[in-house]
Amino acid sequence: MPELVIGPMLRYVDETSASIWVETSEPCEVTVEVDGTRAADRTFTLHGHHYAIVDVEGTGAYAVELDGRRVWPLEGAPDSQICPLEELGRVVFGSCRTTVPHDDEHVATHGVDVLREFGVRLMEGADLPSLLLFLGDQVYADEPSQEMLDFIHARRQDGPEEIVDFEEYAELYRLAWTDPVVRWVLSTVPTAMIFDDHDVRDDWNTSIAWRRKMADVPWWKNRITSALGAYWVYQHLGNLSPSERKADPMYAELHGRDTDGAALLDEFARKADEDPSSTRWSYTRDVGGTRLIMLDTRCARELDPQNRRMLDEDEWTWFTEQATGGVDHLLIGSSVPVFLPSGIFDVESWNEAVAGGAWGRRAAVWGEKIRQALDLEHWGAFRRSFEELGSLLVDIAAGRKGRAPATIVLMSGDVHYSYLAAAGPASADLESARIYQAVCSPIRNPLSRTLRLANVIGSFGVASVVGGILVRMARLPRRTLRWKITNGPWFPNALGTIDLDGRSAGLRWHTARPDYEELVEIRLTD
Repeated sequence: MPELVIGPMLRYVDETSASIWVETSEPCEVTVEVDGTRAADRTFTLHGHHYAIVDVEGTGAYAVELDGRRVWPLEGAPDSQICPLEELGRVVFGSCRTTVPHDDEHVATHGVDVLREFGVRLMEGADLPSLLLFLGDQVYADEPSQEMLDFIHARRQDGPEEIVDFEEYAELYRLAWTDPVVRWVLSTVPTAMIFDDHDVRDDWNTSIAWRRKMADVPWWKNRITSALGAYWVYQHLGNLSPSERKADPMYAELHGRDTDGAALLDEFARKADEDPSSTRWSYTRDVGGTRLIMLDTRCARELDPQNRRMLDEDEWTWFTEQATGGVDHLLIGSSVPVFLPSGIFDVESWNEAVAGGAWGRRAAVWGEKIRQALDLEHWGAFRRSFEELGSLLVDIAAGRKGRAPATIVLMSGDVHYSYLAAAGPASADLESARIYQAVCSPIRNPLSRTLRLANVIGSFGVASVVGGILVRMARLPRRTLRWKITNGPWFPNALGTIDLDGRSAGLRWHTARPDYEELVEIRLTD
């Protein structure tokens, strides 16, 4: 008798339809019923796991059946809802969520899970957001919890205490998404996702030297193949509209297939790692007057030291076609921040130059070691891409690519603190900026007090002085954009919220310590 393993998860939603994703314990037919309308599809199998994504018309409370037996909603739980998505009114976003228990011991080490506390509020009747954006590190494949380690040790006694294959990734996602409250939230709020390094491994694609080092690790090939294959089925599929999914070659190969498609998935994932142009993880959605662009800032990197780019040429061309005016608001998801504290940005740019040979071969070796040790891998470490992005954003904000949006908001995570920055060209009045960087990290993985202090001193103190000196010593060109952090940093676990209404916009950050509470509210436009 088939059972739900994960889900149902409400993924892509538009004005009239919704996509419901599930993992089941056995092959079966999955049926979704909403407002008297029923839609069904058969599961497909990957590495012995069974998945389906069902597209259904209608809005309201919905139910899920497996081979005709109702399995959702659970007895005593609130109904899961499908609401039409005609406008992006409220978007909740964040990144970096570890999966550990919610007892006192783990709250002391990991803080309160803000996503779970947010779900409690929704269960109590708070207004549902239009969309949940997860901006990376949905799972930590390189820092497994004790429960995950127990699973690993029961399977194997050798290899690293990290995730190494698809079976372990499947368990990692199950642990992350089946807490009862979180599971209900994911069943009733549409979600969009993108990966960051810990979904694969810390510092993923930092540099060509990093890739060469990992290529010599015996278990790495299986790890990266499993990571991207699991990401495709657990996260990426639901990012796509029904028409985009049907046009996806991998989905077309697997959908309706009676046999296990593991070999096909593995080959697809291997190629995606070796040749990033073979697939596109980035995607875009237009909802009412808002355009959302979610960028792959990990797999799509070009790491040739002579041509380092955050987005390779194919990805950049695609992005420039999507990033236009003619909308009320342009939201851009980049898992790694574009506008860091300026001192850290300068250190990253200096380090890229040194690691690339600006100070000779010996200094380049040390530059690479510093890059990997200090995680110098954000947009400042891809200076060419940063300057190109800056020019593009200025053109959009100035109305040179269609009617200027009221706001351009870059949403990011990764750094384990939250803040808001305003940006513009060198002559801009940042008090009336149109370009913003909103960072929200972590959902549940806070820095220790020592590391918080070190970040404040390093990012906002020492680095401001040192960074300026280093970029002058490396003779780097002046930045075409200027920015300043206007609010923050805040270090607690948090979720960010963007509220949109016509051409007005506001931002809020919430934490839970232990109650769900607002950290700050900021108006961007009235």
